[in-house]
Amino acid sequence: MKAFTLHRGRVAPLDRVNVDTDQIIPKQFLKRIEKTGFGKFLFYDWRFVAEGKPNPDFVLNDPRYEGATILVAGKNFGCGSSREHAVWALSDYGFRAVISSSFADIFANNSTKNGFLTVRLTVEEVAELMRRTQDVDNYQITVDLEQCEVRDDQGFSAKFSIDDFIRHCLLNGLDDIGLTLQHEAEISAYELRHPAPAAFAR
Repeated sequence: MKAFTLHRGRVAPLDRVNVDTDQIIPKQFLKRIEKTGFGKFLFYDWRFVAEGKPNPDFVLNDPRYEGATILVAGKNFGCGSSREHAVWALSDYGFRAVISSSFADIFANNSTKNGFLTVRLTVEEVAELMRRTQDVDNYQITVDLEQCEVRDDQGFSAKFSIDDFIRHCLLNGLDDIGLTLQHEAEISAYELRHPAPAAFAR
């Protein structure tokens, strides 16, 4: 999986609380078996109106936020069902991180396993980022996982905390398979000491 160390990008504000996974990626689009291709369905019921026409009132259809790679959202982001597709949709759309004051646990865990960063800031810090995102054209911030810091060029700076093991995995691009392969030498040595029974040998 792609490592996350430091990312700078345009910010889009999603000033809504309790954004659930069925809004992030509606259930009718869960038929794909690949992790890719879900971005075009992200926030589908909000992004589009009748006959698939873009909803001009939805923030991601505003030209000011075109190409945004960081999302600032209200509290309890990613609640609802446990679908991992929600993270896939955000990532496939182009987002690298979401900033909120709180996240649903399963969504946050799914994000970690896909190299997608969830940043918890205080309610006040999120509100300030939301204000700047709406008031400043082409507002960009830096999300620095090495320093555990979010900052902009206009004086905003906020530290965030993250579990040490999760941070290690993200910085090094290690999902569950990657973590296992770190022990490839030991696994191979074990297999040599314990050959497969003849019935299973090829």
